[in-house]
Amino acid sequence: MHPVIELKNATLVRGRTRVFENLTLSVGAGEHTAVLGPNGAGKSSLIRMLTLEDRPRSNDSGVPPLRLFGRASWDLSELRARLGVVTGDLDAGFGMGTSGGRVRGLDVALSGLLGSHGVFAHHEVTGEMRDSGREALARVEASHLADRPLNEMSAGERRRVLIARALILTPEALVLDEPTAGLDPVARHRFMESIRRLAQEGTTLIVVTHHIDEIIPEIGRVVLLRAGRVAFDGPTAAALTADRLGNVFGGAVVVQYSGGYYHVRPA
Repeated sequence: MHPVIELKNATLVRGRTRVFENLTLSVGAGEHTAVLGPNGAGKSSLIRMLTLEDRPRSNDSGVPPLRLFGRASWDLSELRARLGVVTGDLDAGFGMGTSGGRVRGLDVALSGLLGSHGVFAHHEVTGEMRDSGREALARVEASHLADRPLNEMSAGERRRVLIARALILTPEALVLDEPTAGLDPVARHRFMESIRRLAQEGTTLIVVTHHIDEIIPEIGRVVLLRAGRVAFDGPTAAALTADRLGNVFGGAVVVQYSGGYYHVRPA
């Protein structure tokens, strides 16, 4: 089975900034992984490469710098059916300019099948498609949001229905960009518990974040990024030490572990 993500000696330059140079990283199917690093480490650029918005080049002649599921070339709609990506930008912009954010939860989920930001008059939606939308909402415990407009949902509720939008295509892997940003501690814990269930059901999870407490117990591998380079790549317990995190985040920290989760605070 091909890796979900395979980067080989990839270099990415944006403007005058060399974001990555010789970046090599592989994530296999079923290998729940967190990519952790401070702002400016390259996390957003990594996601942009995975969504094909940024195109890296290879320092090895003839070697594709990026393969997804073993392939270097993709039709974007085909890729979305295998790799779901939910980002803060999607959350911030979804529904804007369509109905002012008044898209219902079920229509948000259905839009994953349509490649749109809502369901509109020209779309043909079948009963089977609506059943798939409801099933996707149920997977993230958001069935009660089917008829609620986005602009009446909390941050955590919006995140759930956007994940349902990705899940409606039954992707093999799901990339989450700082999934609990804007959530209060109670909502954060409830949300991450629903993400745990997705991992337990077999969806490969890749969490890209600078929040250590977003690393659920099912994640067995952590990649630490610093200034566009891999500072460490290995088992979660080996990665989330005070020394390694202090080096990556640029300051002394204290790491605590309880209830399957890691927490960090300044020393």
